[in-house]
Amino acid sequence: MNDNNQLPQSSESNEEIKESGALASRWDRLGAAIIDAIIGMCVMLPLMYFSGGLEGISKGIEQPIEYKLIMNIVGIIVFVMLHGALLATKGQTIGKKIIGIKIVDLNGDLPKIQTHLLKRYAVYFILGLIPTVGAFLSFLNILFIFGKEKRCVHDYIAGTKVVNS
Repeated sequence: MNDNNQLPQSSESNEEIKESGALASRWDRLGAAIIDAIIGMCVMLPLMYFSGGLEGISKGIEQPIEYKLIMNIVGIIVFVMLHGALLATKGQTIGKKIIGIKIVDLNGDLPKIQTHLLKRYAVYFILGLIPTVGAFLSFLNILFIFGKEKRCVHDYIAGTKVVNS
């Protein structure tokens, strides 16, 4: 007979307990990415509309490479304007702040802003720009989240991980 009257504890519960410093769940990371994407679209879609980009898309006309390049540069500038201060001071984008997760280095410290922008986020932007294979490489980057360490390729490149804040 068991001396303690407690039920055996399972190693995993149905609800993930948010412990500060523990790896963020894949769902939390997805939620933060969706929030960031919606915020980015709220800025970029009007810019695309007023620059004529949406009209071309609606007619099935592929935009010239110059337009794509300019819009990607504008997108990067918008990203830095929206998230730069939070990334530099808290290791968070707006979505990560709302969800309650943050980016840290492998020691648990806040990475330098150069690590965020040059190593981590450059992977997002540059992979997507590669003709033909860019979308596949971006998808492959994200698939790495299903590994044991819950880190994407951009996390490995930057030496970062995403944890609960």
